[in-house]
Amino acid sequence: MPSPWITDERAALVTDLYQLTMLQAYRREGLDADATFDLFVRRLPPSRSYLVACGLDDTLRYLEAVRFTDDALDYLGTLGLFDAAFLDGLRGFRFTGTVRAVPEGTVVFANEPILEVTAPIAEAQLVETFLLNQVTFQTAIASKAARVVRAARGRPVAEFGMRRAHGTDAALKGARATWIAGCASTSDVEAGRVYGIPVSGTMAHSYIEAHDGEADAFRAFAALYPETVLLVDTYDTLRGVERVIALARELGDAFAVRALRLDSGDLAALAKAARRMLDEAGLTGVGLFASSSLDEYAITELIEAGAPIDGFGVGTRLATSSDAPALDSVYKLAAYAGQPRMKLAEGKTTLPGAKQVWRRTGPDGRFSGDVIGTADEALEGTPLLVEVMRDGRRTDAGRDDLAAIRARAADQLARLPERLHALEPAEPPYPVEVSARLGALRDEVQAALRRQHALPGR
Repeated sequence: MPSPWITDERAALVTDLYQLTMLQAYRREGLDADATFDLFVRRLPPSRSYLVACGLDDTLRYLEAVRFTDDALDYLGTLGLFDAAFLDGLRGFRFTGTVRAVPEGTVVFANEPILEVTAPIAEAQLVETFLLNQVTFQTAIASKAARVVRAARGRPVAEFGMRRAHGTDAALKGARATWIAGCASTSDVEAGRVYGIPVSGTMAHSYIEAHDGEADAFRAFAALYPETVLLVDTYDTLRGVERVIALARELGDAFAVRALRLDSGDLAALAKAARRMLDEAGLTGVGLFASSSLDEYAITELIEAGAPIDGFGVGTRLATSSDAPALDSVYKLAAYAGQPRMKLAEGKTTLPGAKQVWRRTGPDGRFSGDVIGTADEALEGTPLLVEVMRDGRRTDAGRDDLAAIRARAADQLARLPERLHALEPAEPPYPVEVSARLGALRDEVQAALRRQHALPGR
């Protein structure tokens, strides 16, 4: 049985079958002209007022590396769908196209292209599935993380979601996305190795339970890791705090525990009681760290209740973006052989042609509105789509390091209108318009398609 782990060498088959059946049909019919596809989100989830674009780095890595190995071609040959000439042609498959994209960490809105691919149609078609997989997921997680970090109001947020993430790739890429959006650390050690993200974590309840007494566990762990965070809720939270205080008295100047972690119960009430106990014992420098089913809503409630919590560990609800676990993302043909194309299906109409997004900024430095226009327009504001790949190779604009992306995200989020940071949907929503030229092109193409296909007018 082949290994289930996905590597660069095996990524070509990380696609939907219909991409490959279309490729053979394109080849059979001689359809090989350049095509332009847009990847965008049709509509924001009800609980989101913006998205944070993420996943471009993995997209570009894939596009540079995608190849069909002999093993992949042998497997495709067993399906009985593909002729030998087509499979032999796949041996030389390379992505040779151009990609324009908004840089990672940029805030985006519904219907705005996050990236645009232009390449011979077979190349642009094959990569759809992988691009949607990576950009959709990572954008969803980065967007969730931005809300969580905002809710914490400057307190550090540690990402603890690996064990509940939907697979190991999701855990790894999710850790990167949360770091971009402002989280302070991750529990995922591999993410620390791959991306250089700070890793954090100390002990689980099992460590406490493995000792005959809670105090014994605290004493032993603090001896090995003096500046640790002790988990105090295994049996009774406030009794656990009392035992930490007793340990501090026992160790005197050698006591260096940084914080206590509260992981169950009424976190606000327990944090207030624990803070009072620590302060009365003279342990004002020992912080309180909270976890347990947290998200931006729970964190907001804790802070508004006056809970003296210094940091948060957020896992399941962050790593799965539990309130909005999927985005209505699509990858749609916008042009073929130099001609604009569009979809007319009700509720899923697309905009034709290559595009640019122009972002206006108000006198206060905050974003004031976007316009989606044609690629050759020059409109007011800053153009968002930049060329990140040319002839199948990254440009300098496609080589941002993680520190630059994280800084960009922080700047972008700071420049959003304040109403967009609310947990409820912004009212009014952020304005995104279609330029007069793009609107005219849309109407022209739509009318031509209705005539061509004898469709009723609208």
